[in-house]
Amino acid sequence: MAATLLFILFYLISSSHSQLTTTFYQKSCPRFEQIMQETTTNKQINSPTTAAAALRLFFHDCLVEGCDASVLISSTHFNKAERDADINLSLPGDGFDVVVRAKTALELACPGVVSCADILAVATRNLVTMMGGPFYPVNLGRRDGLLSKASRVEGNLPRPSMSMNQLINIFTSRGFTVQEMVALSGAHTIGLSHCTEISSEIYNYSRTSPIDPSFNRRYAEGLRSACANYHKDPSLSVFNDVMTPRNFDNVYYQNLPRGLGVLKSDRALAMDARTKPFVELYARDQKAFFEAFGQAMEKLSLLGVKSGRSGEIRRRCDSFN
Repeated sequence: MAATLLFILFYLISSSHSQLTTTFYQKSCPRFEQIMQETTTNKQINSPTTAAAALRLFFHDCLVEGCDASVLISSTHFNKAERDADINLSLPGDGFDVVVRAKTALELACPGVVSCADILAVATRNLVTMMGGPFYPVNLGRRDGLLSKASRVEGNLPRPSMSMNQLINIFTSRGFTVQEMVALSGAHTIGLSHCTEISSEIYNYSRTSPIDPSFNRRYAEGLRSACANYHKDPSLSVFNDVMTPRNFDNVYYQNLPRGLGVLKSDRALAMDARTKPFVELYARDQKAFFEAFGQAMEKLSLLGVKSGRSGEIRRRCDSFN
């Protein structure tokens, strides 16, 4: 009996994944890959922050309710959606825009066929590759979620202020190893962080020092200068990787032991005994980082995937049908 229950549980968990395939749209939307490539390339060329924006949007989608495009839903008078949760208010518009552009083009080519969840997953992969990062397979056939609530976000997404135990728990509770968490953290090789997120660490850290001692001192002074006006301009941001901010590479890991990580949670990876060995591995071996990142992203893209009646193909990505 116990064995039967285990088999049923395994079947339920794996069945939605088994319906996914890289060739899902081969017959129903033959130009899917071409349209996605054209859309993501054009958007990235015109708005160079798009890759990091889409990558962050994808993370924030998948870690809450699974990879079901629930983060794309707009709030209504009756429902405060995920994108209006406090932590999601800073999600850059370029991430949403690249999905909308792709959806518009795909609806003209093959109406009602391609899900917003698949669009976000493929756009993210294409943009990572455009920035010099690894190509990894994206299985297709996700359906769009039917639920998006701001109240379900808090505690499910990593915050820079969280302890390492809290960060590790967010990932291990979803079936990821510590090594996979460190590999996924390498997404910070591109993109920006808002000055508001680090202000307490560079201006008023403690009574004895305004700067968090885990920072490289000269780097922190540079951040203080760059963020000086953050009170008047909350949108002020700094690069996550100060050395090669526009390249998807392993320099992010090389920065961390030198105190050159913007976020406290990033610098902590180089100091905690559970994560430090993987930081050191990826710092010296970009090939190892790319392989681990690609595999972890492939795994992340299958998290909480919806199929059948548990989802739909939205006509518009920002609203339920």
